[in-house]
Amino acid sequence: LEDLQDTFDFCFKVHYLPGEDRTSDPQYTQQVQALQAKLQILDRQRRVRGGRGWARGVHGHPAPPAQARVSPQEVLAQMQQLLGRSETLQDFLQQELGAWRERQQRACLGATVDTRLRPLETWFTELGQGLFQLLQLLRALGDLRQKVTYERDPLKAETPLLEQRLRELLIYLLQRAFVVEQQPSMPNACKRPLVLRTASKFSVRARLLVCLHDRNHRMEAKIHIDRSGPPGFRKFNILTSNSKTLLAGDSPQDGLICDFQYLTLKEQKDSRSGKGSKGAGEGPLVVTEELHLITFTLAYAYCGLELELETSTLPFVIISNNNQLSSAWASILWFNMLSTDPKASGTPPWPCAAPHCPRPCCSPPRLPLPWSWCPDQQFFSTPPPAPWPRLAEVLSWQFESVAERGLSREHLLMLAEKLFGKV
Repeated sequence: LEDLQDTFDFCFKVHYLPGEDRTSDPQYTQQVQALQAKLQILDRQRRVRGGRGWARGVHGHPAPPAQARVSPQEVLAQMQQLLGRSETLQDFLQQELGAWRERQQRACLGATVDTRLRPLETWFTELGQGLFQLLQLLRALGDLRQKVTYERDPLKAETPLLEQRLRELLIYLLQRAFVVEQQPSMPNACKRPLVLRTASKFSVRARLLVCLHDRNHRMEAKIHIDRSGPPGFRKFNILTSNSKTLLAGDSPQDGLICDFQYLTLKEQKDSRSGKGSKGAGEGPLVVTEELHLITFTLAYAYCGLELELETSTLPFVIISNNNQLSSAWASILWFNMLSTDPKASGTPPWPCAAPHCPRPCCSPPRLPLPWSWCPDQQFFSTPPPAPWPRLAEVLSWQFESVAERGLSREHLLMLAEKLFGKV
């Protein structure tokens, strides 16, 4: 088709002279008729599958393979179908990623779950690769339209709409492919992530699940703490560098990661009336109930598509000394038990899975977290109560993560009696 367009374009520029009255010239009239015939052939090739007549056409090129003889209009129709299937696949990936986020949240509480990202990374990358290939094909068809167009050109109306839809799918996929693989944690946290101490080192890592990048473009990731934090909370600065280039791992299987290590936090001197720390009576919440967030931003560019990606960690607590650790960890447990449904009024956010829970749990399964889910940093202003079945499950996870053995039914019954009396 490109060769046919080049032939028509050359003949048009050589033989067609608009503005001159050469209707009496029979040779010119014959050339214009030949141009009209070429344009009709070109239009037919854009609309229907190519046949033998085109293969032995005026430009004398050999016939392409039968499977390649597909018109652009047929290509556009097939792309419509592929984009519909891609949307279905994205819905599936959204559910899988939501389930992975749920497992990661449970793992932070001590549950033994699989939080590997390899399957998701493979699926996201293959879908992204297919969508970028379709984008390149659409751009090639757009180039054909730019070279030669005419009234009722099938490429003129459909190509821009398809490209817009395809770009929206790619942006949607990429925005969700940027995830926090490792939540903020200190090296010696006694299996208690999401509790950080000022002046102590911690690490956090993000990953882009679509392993496609332009090696000639430097993708820089930045981290920010509490970009839009609640008023009255302490404010902190991240010491050392807060930006890093997103790098591929040592092998292709390592993916695209952004690993921030040896970070430290320092409270701003003017964050609390000029003081470096706050007491229990200052501000809306005590320090062990203030929830903070680290946000990653990434300048992504590939195949002419440029956008800024963003993702955030789970909320964490910042303490200044070790005697606040237990209270801070209790806040982390409470938030992650109930944060997905803060108005649950006693209903657990997901089914109880404790092997020896003394009470049945009849709550419905929790749906995967929606993409627009944003943690409430003022969760502890009005914290909801935790149902015993859910708390029993989390306590069992805690014991299992440290002692490699969960709580038995007798243990849970004893704890329940201590809290509630006879059950």
